[in-house]
Amino acid sequence: MSRSEKLLLLVLACLNFTHIMDFMIMMPMGPQLMRYFHLSPQQFSFIVSAYSLSAGISGFAFSFFADRFPRKYILLIAYSGFVIGTLGCGLAPTYNLLVVARTAAGMFGGIIGAQVLSIVSDTFPYERRAQAMSIVMTAFSVASVLGVPVGLYLATEFSWHAPFLAVGAMGVLVIGLVWAYVPLLDGHLLRGEQRPNAFSVITNIWHNPNQLRALWLTGTIMLGHFSIIPFISPYLVANVGFSENNLYLIYAVGGALTIFSAPVVGKIADKRGKLPVFTVFAVLSLLPIYLITSMPPASLTYVLFVSGLFFIFSNGRLIPTQAMTASVVTPQQRGGFMSINQSLQLLMQSVATYGAGLIIQKSPNGQLQNYWLVGLLAMVAIFASIFIARTVQPIDAPISATAEV
Repeated sequence: MSRSEKLLLLVLACLNFTHIMDFMIMMPMGPQLMRYFHLSPQQFSFIVSAYSLSAGISGFAFSFFADRFPRKYILLIAYSGFVIGTLGCGLAPTYNLLVVARTAAGMFGGIIGAQVLSIVSDTFPYERRAQAMSIVMTAFSVASVLGVPVGLYLATEFSWHAPFLAVGAMGVLVIGLVWAYVPLLDGHLLRGEQRPNAFSVITNIWHNPNQLRALWLTGTIMLGHFSIIPFISPYLVANVGFSENNLYLIYAVGGALTIFSAPVVGKIADKRGKLPVFTVFAVLSLLPIYLITSMPPASLTYVLFVSGLFFIFSNGRLIPTQAMTASVVTPQQRGGFMSINQSLQLLMQSVATYGAGLIIQKSPNGQLQNYWLVGLLAMVAIFASIFIARTVQPIDAPISATAEV
């Protein structure tokens, strides 16, 4: 990997860090926000789903134009809007204004993820793509190890506003890095009469069963994954007896483990095949889903062990998934397709989160009920995704890699 490639991945990882941090910090702050605003599980799930819903809608709308401009310009505009929205979250004084600010942040955040994946896919060939994806995704691990604990500390010492203001301030610095070090990336642009109409991204997907199956895979995984994610912290505090002051340990331990596991998974996926690696981690991820959603009162050590497994297996499942879905289109169509893919991903996150909020009930003593049922539905979705993944065929894979699948 050349110096310029490493520098590009580092900048994208920094951008991803703030983007993921903004989203992740909502989960462990769930107990604090529910107490501060006197929220029900449904109201809390609406804060989380408001971001995903607006991001999904904006990502879909922008997909019609994503391949008509250089990647760098799109990334700069979308990320700048996201930073402004995040600062708005930090300044919001009421529940309603927080929902509005989360919606605004999601409107721009919904464009970012697809552009990052498109930039990586345009820059790195299929045989090196999973490793590159894993490096960018270490931002998730660093956000878990450093971002969430620091964010929770700021929320505890100052207020829940502080983490959003800190992420917004870091975002201003990252804008400068993107401007200075991300190349223009306009090689995918077609000129004059060669340029397709704005709605071709929809017709291309509709007439391409392989792309439809890739979107089906994304939606199914998100339904399973995000039905349980937002309620892990509230459930552990209310039902398992886990201390609110120790919530940061879940993210710190899980993130630290994935810092080491993610690059290894990426290398193995490039060497052994994306589908086999995805299948293994999808099956393994079923165990911690069951253990978390049906957990009785337990010790700190046991909770950290199970949550660590959840982080490793879920992250390991995601890396080959992203490499596979980004490889079902040509570079000229990739930005639009990845925007649609990201939009679907966010919409399914919203549906899963809000749906779980409707199933989960709060008992008079404050405990959450029916989380086990949400976990069972999540396991069914993840298991089904294994069979969907077997039908997705990367079009830019080498012959040997395709044969391996």
